[in-house]
Amino acid sequence: MKTLFLSMILAVTLTGGSIYDFKAPGLDGNDIDFSKYKGKKIMIVNTASACGLTPQFEGLEQLYKKYKDKLVIIGFPANNFNGQEPLDNGGIKEFCKQNYGVTFPMAEKISVKGTDMHPLYKYLKEQATAKGFTDPVTWNFGKFLVNEKGELVATFSPRTTPMSEDILKYLN
Repeated sequence: MKTLFLSMILAVTLTGGSIYDFKAPGLDGNDIDFSKYKGKKIMIVNTASACGLTPQFEGLEQLYKKYKDKLVIIGFPANNFNGQEPLDNGGIKEFCKQNYGVTFPMAEKISVKGTDMHPLYKYLKEQATAKGFTDPVTWNFGKFLVNEKGELVATFSPRTTPMSEDILKYLN
């Protein structure tokens, strides 16, 4: 299984791949399979439960519910910024549900920068660089937006709120 996973990552890296080649373990125990979201926009957000920007979960949930027919939001908890995600996967799941009623898919905790960066984030950052977009992963709640064809179309800084006009113009 490990060999298969590494082979898949290597294939994506060597061929340029597609967002639809990725899977990630979800907090609900099921894999998040990006190929399942073909035809929808995908917003990928690195999250943390103990950050000043954590209240963005509320806006992310509002955005997800309003545009659920054409947008999926996928949260990726990460502890890369000042230890602001101290919880384990079970704690993150409970925190998101109890405090913000999160219903959008949440992945298991990963790393979004450094030598142990998750392959999805490596891919997204490479895509952002190639398209001249700003790297949004400067703090928690950086956002990548992928269109219905699997193409990265925008990045948003951590301070860009989910219901801002900067984001909504891609959804209306």
